Amino acid sequence: MFIRRVALSVARSTPARAPIAARTFTSSVVRRDAKAKPETPSEATGITGFKSFSEIKTEEDLLPPGAAPGTVPTDLEQATGLERLEILGKMQGIDVFDMKPLDSRKGTMEDPIIVPSFGEEHQIGCCGAPVPDSHPQKWLVVSRDRPIGRCDECGNVVKMEYVGPEDDGHGHHDDHHAHGDQGYVHPYEGEPKTFADFIKPEYRYGTP
Repeated sequence: MFIRRVALSVARSTPARAPIAARTFTSSVVRRDAKAKPETPSEATGITGFKSFSEIKTEEDLLPPGAAPGTVPTDLEQATGLERLEILGKMQGIDVFDMKPLDSRKGTMEDPIIVPSFGEEHQIGCCGAPVPDSHPQKWLVVSRDRPIGRCDECGNVVKMEYVGPEDDGHGHHDDHHAHGDQGYVHPYEGEPKTFADFIKPEYRYGTP
């Protein structure tokens, strides 16, 4: 009897709890219209009035559109010439001037290090191969007429690969006539003559 009364008093003093509802899992799908991927640099940047890299044909195509009045121009809005060509190329993932490092191997006469060049002449620095900084930097001068250069310190061989225009409008003509009233006549055709031109061919690129 006593136990029954104690159990009844405990049941009355305990607050009633609401039954816990089972957790329900629901999934909702939100539909969003993805924006179309921009196809041109103008659509990607929001700047109009300029041509993309693939549309560049003449020097006039590298003129900038300029910034709106009262605003500070960006590089894309004010860059001209080669700087603009480089920026437009980077916007499309193109390394215009091929700035990646040269091969770390040692070039040979049979397999030289290829160096692209847009100009008639190129100066290439060599500081050792295949171990860099193994000797002070030596400058190798290569050109279209003499594309191969060899370091006289480590024997590394490089070769210039001309990738510029075939006719730059400044080539020498066959008739070496005087220029205007100056009375000047080209004394040579091709590269200037030096003492290096009078050595035996097998000595030019011999093993150091």
